[in-house]
Order: sequence, then structure tokens, then C-alpha cells
Amino acid sequence: MGLTKTEDFKKTHLDLAAVTKALGHPARIAILQFLIKSKSCICGDIVEELPLSQSTVSQHLKELKNAGLIKGNIDGPSVCYCIDEKNWAKAAKLVADLFDSYKGQDCC
Repeated sequence: MGLTKTEDFKKTHLDLAAVTKALGHPARIAILQFLIKSKSCICGDIVEELPLSQSTVSQHLKELKNAGLIKGNIDGPSVCYCIDEKNWAKAAKLVADLFDSYKGQDCC
């Protein structure tokens, strides 16, 4: 989060910001949808699916993995990626809690 004072924010705020940042690029959304559909795959499969280079896909996978949305298992020279179910559920709850907290208001 750059030079902001992250220690001044609640853990839920920081966690939600990390998840939404990871979701903030259309390539990452496409990767997640591909993994959901495929259950798991190697990076090369994703590269074939998207109009992006291997290095770009790898960078997006790194961001998704750092946010905890996916995990990867090394299988010889390749890495097999899939949704991290435990963290996926936590992320879904964080986003749902934010949207569910809005009860409507008479404003503007």
C-alpha cells in the first residue's frame, strides 16, 4: 500500500484491500475463471488460453498467489495451480461482508 500508514487500519481492511487489488486486473479475473472451470492446471495451459505472454501470466499468477486466492504445487519442471479453497472462502466473506453492510440510504 505504498507509503500509507497501514498500521492504522484494521486487519480486515488490509485483507480486503489485498484481495480486491488482486482482483483489479481483467487478466487475473480470466485466470481465476479458467482455474474454476479447469479445477487445476499448469501455467502453460493458462498461457494458451489468454492473449498474454508467459512472463505476464506468471506475474499475474504471482499476484493471485500472494493474495492467497490460488496455490501452486511444483510437479517436476512445471507448477500446477488451483484455487486455494480456504483463502477463497475468506476472501468471499470479506467482499460479501462489505457489500452486505450497505443497507441503503436516502442520499444525494
